Amino acid sequence: MARGDSEQSFKAAAASDGIPLTQNYSFSWLNERGHFGLPPEASEVAASLHGIFLALEGDAIPYAAGRTNVLRGDLLHEPSGTIIEVDEFQHFSSWRLVALDAYPLDAALGFDRDEYRYLCRRNANRADTFRASKLAKGFPNPGSRTRQRAYYDSLRDLAASAMSLPPIIRVPAIDDDGAHAYRTHRDKIAGALGI
Repeated sequence: MARGDSEQSFKAAAASDGIPLTQNYSFSWLNERGHFGLPPEASEVAASLHGIFLALEGDAIPYAAGRTNVLRGDLLHEPSGTIIEVDEFQHFSSWRLVALDAYPLDAALGFDRDEYRYLCRRNANRADTFRASKLAKGFPNPGSRTRQRAYYDSLRDLAASAMSLPPIIRVPAIDDDGAHAYRTHRDKIAGALGI
């Protein structure tokens, strides 16, 4: 599948149920500087994200002085301001498990953290090798891109609530079938969106 296909099929399936979703959302606070670029009202979350960043063996220098280019996300339900992320297999890495284990216990999440931990343990071998040679800014060690993906997922998860948005809904689509992922989680999504 091409990049964005899972999200597109998820969006189409949701539209057939009357749920409008915008693909490729962005917010100014969600940018390439990560937690270093969050506004003052998110300082508590920034401290948690810094701990996660260090657990992922990130190098702060490129991020602290980095660009403020926005990071695009998967889907947004604009009426409620709810972000929906469709997570293919590469999101379930050993580094994502490290990040999830470092989340504050009281973090407002729109997904089951224990389910995601289980999926990481189950899919890490495959996820850890996805684009394994690709380097990513601020993560100089092996698994660079995988570490960065885990960090940016954490940034979205924790910063959204700090920025007065509802908790992010995450839906696993390990087989890259966004429509199936939507149908499987339809009731949970509708409940979270208040539909």
